Amino acid sequence: MARPLRVEFPNATYHVMARGNERRAVFRDDTDRRRFLETLGEVVERFGVRLHAYCLMPNHYHLLLETPRANLSQAVGWLQVTYTVRFNRRHRRSGPLFQGRFKAQLIEADEYAQGLVEYVHLNPVRPRQKQQRIDAARADELDQYRWSSHRVYAGLERKGPGWLCQDWLEYWGPEPRAARAAYRRSVARWFTETVANPWEQLIGGLVLGGAGLLAKAQKHLSQKAAGDEVRWLGQRGQNGLRERLGAVLAAEPDARIQVWARVRLGGERGVAVARACGYQDGSGVGQVVRRLEQRSVQDGELRRKLERIKANLSRVQS
Repeated sequence: MARPLRVEFPNATYHVMARGNERRAVFRDDTDRRRFLETLGEVVERFGVRLHAYCLMPNHYHLLLETPRANLSQAVGWLQVTYTVRFNRRHRRSGPLFQGRFKAQLIEADEYAQGLVEYVHLNPVRPRQKQQRIDAARADELDQYRWSSHRVYAGLERKGPGWLCQDWLEYWGPEPRAARAAYRRSVARWFTETVANPWEQLIGGLVLGGAGLLAKAQKHLSQKAAGDEVRWLGQRGQNGLRERLGAVLAAEPDARIQVWARVRLGGERGVAVARACGYQDGSGVGQVVRRLEQRSVQDGELRRKLERIKANLSRVQS
């Protein structure tokens, strides 16, 4: 399994999530939950992170946090190691508690903070089938759930823990009381509509944001020598190339030329093209490509058409 990628720079914002090893419980009771939150408070103080929202589930947790010091791995790594030691000591067990390294998606707060806070807070009541609406009868259950920052955002607690940064309330309005009311109205609509899934807009499993944030992530990853970062950048480049090629071929009626372009210019494997285009296997795709190229040697019009497609792709790329 590839290790999760890390993009770290000052004031970056992330959604962090980690599951229990073999999907087992990481919180067996309320004492465990309180201990985790105490440890989370220590992380805020020790590493200077800003924690904007959180939700604890039986076998995993979610955090929305910001790292002014560009120390995500250090902070969350300390959180998991320290909590594991405390959990193991209390329950007289040994070994890792969490399933591998934590996951962290880089996010653009101004665009996605509202949706992510609501999505994270709805975890305790959201159905497993993401297409289903939340049962309206579970609204009270959400308001009673004590192990997330929902009650603070909704104004159901007079004040939250001192380590919880409440700056993001401003995304619902400039005045705290009105912002909390707007937050409650916004969450309430998800009991009548299907909850919007922000991860459908995630780029490359890593970035939830626009072109600027993606470019920043790519710049930081390009400075690393690790194989997973190199592979991620290569895959992003291939995906972008295929998108541009799709635009060039949008008006091309000849299916054989489309197959040729996807293999020769888009770098797609014959097996993948065969599945998409209805061929029995990759060898059939290879025959189409070779025959088209052989024909272009004698057919000047076809040869010029293939050259135009190459030229058009180069213009789109630039």
